[in-house]
Amino acid sequence: MHPGSPRRPGRHVLLGTAVATVLTLTVPAGATASPATPNTHGPVNEAFSRAADEFGVPRDLLVALAYAETRLDGHDGEPSHAGGYGVMHLVGDARGHTLERASELTGTPEEELRTDDAANIRGGAAVLDSYADEAGLGEERRHRAAAWYPAVARYGGAQPGTGARFYADTVYQILAEGVRARTPDGEAVVTPGQEVRPERGPYAGTPGPGPEGVPGEEPADKARRAPVTARDYPSARWVPADPANYRKGRTARIDTVVVHVAQGTYEGTVSWFRDPSSQVSAHYVVRSSDGAVTQSVRDADTAYHARQANARSLGIEHEGWINDAKWFTDVMYRSSAALTAYLCETHGIPKDRAHIVGHGEVPGNDHTDPGPYWDWKRYMELVQRA
Repeated sequence: MHPGSPRRPGRHVLLGTAVATVLTLTVPAGATASPATPNTHGPVNEAFSRAADEFGVPRDLLVALAYAETRLDGHDGEPSHAGGYGVMHLVGDARGHTLERASELTGTPEEELRTDDAANIRGGAAVLDSYADEAGLGEERRHRAAAWYPAVARYGGAQPGTGARFYADTVYQILAEGVRARTPDGEAVVTPGQEVRPERGPYAGTPGPGPEGVPGEEPADKARRAPVTARDYPSARWVPADPANYRKGRTARIDTVVVHVAQGTYEGTVSWFRDPSSQVSAHYVVRSSDGAVTQSVRDADTAYHARQANARSLGIEHEGWINDAKWFTDVMYRSSAALTAYLCETHGIPKDRAHIVGHGEVPGNDHTDPGPYWDWKRYMELVQRA
């Protein structure tokens, strides 16, 4: 088959119908909300439509997945923390090798997939379609976004279990709320919120990441959520890192909090910690848009986040990129500061810059986060007032 020819000729997507009169804003952190009737004509919108039609993926689901992965920002072909590229976060060195798979499925060179938005979106749709094929999703159900849940869970790259369910639930939460966002070039991308009851298939019996619910969740699912006692910070979700990515116990007293910036999204970072090949983790991850917190490693255990400081420190990852200040929102600062203050009070850590440090300040490492846009003065004032 010619690389540019449709893989599934004649397959068309039935787009979801809006059930809300007002779209929920899920704009990228710090972005300005688009007008009530934004112009949604442009190359990225066209790429989503073409890819959805070619591979039979519901378009709104494809957009929601891309938003969960990158907030529709390909970062000019620069890789994320997990080695992912482009709007669809095609990964070239771990998490299932989706970059290589996309290249094989579409006949597009990997370099083009890394840097060209349209090619990247097409590649992501091809990968998702292949996962649906392997999950046995038949033609008669493919127009229903809810039926793609197992394929979406696999796309996230986490090992099957709570991490994969966390990722898929997040994508379906975005789908239910709708997306109203802009690309770095200013193109508006909008999807309507829609009623959806995810068909979790093999993930139906997997404990959710609690304590919050997700759209369409049955009472039995809520009953299987991870117990509150699994978390050290009361308001955090608990999505444990893979055991290969941290060590049980400590060899030193906790005396430091290390501030990180993930070079990736909240969902992607939590999933990355679930992948045993990553060999990294942090104790907590903070989301940019609303300050939500997920705990991935217990305070009493040693996360792999700061090399020489691992044994005596607690690591907090923040969604975003060090060279993009818009991710450092007021709600993120306040949520993270409240978390840091809680950890300091719990473990007897002084609330000062000698004990609350950036990753780049830890001896023996080669990182520079949280970078030049992190407002240390403001952050420390919030920590000390909390």
